[in-house]
Amino acid sequence: MPYICLMETIRTKYLGDLRTEAEHVKSSVKIITDAPVDNQGKGEAFSPTDLLAASLGSCMTTIMGIAARTHSIDMSGIDMKITKVMAANPRRVSEVIVEFDMKDHLYTDKEKSILQQAAKTCPVALSLHPDLIQTVIFNFKS
Repeated sequence: MPYICLMETIRTKYLGDLRTEAEHVKSSVKIITDAPVDNQGKGEAFSPTDLLAASLGSCMTTIMGIAARTHSIDMSGIDMKITKVMAANPRRVSEVIVEFDMKDHLYTDKEKSILQQAAKTCPVALSLHPDLIQTVIFNFKS
């Protein structure tokens, strides 16, 4: 299977005390991760598992945006809430709940279907293990 991207995209340094700094190579933008309080960390920044959940929500929204642009659908005012559920033995993310608030616009059934399909087929959603439950909720204006 051909690869789409073979360029280095991220460089990460361990800063000590369960903290990392990841740098996006092309833009030089940096993010810090910190272990959560319930796993020996300080909880002063996103944890790596928080970033996994955020990546899912951001990817869904990005792909929805591409579909919206293609079909001239207004996505302004859409926001989301993401809830990460952890499991033990082994410690892992067992579920990510992504809840979209889409109450600023009255969408047609066709527009709803386009946006929902786009969200559920984003690259992150398709890359996660099938045992990780992805609960996606769309709160549309009625």
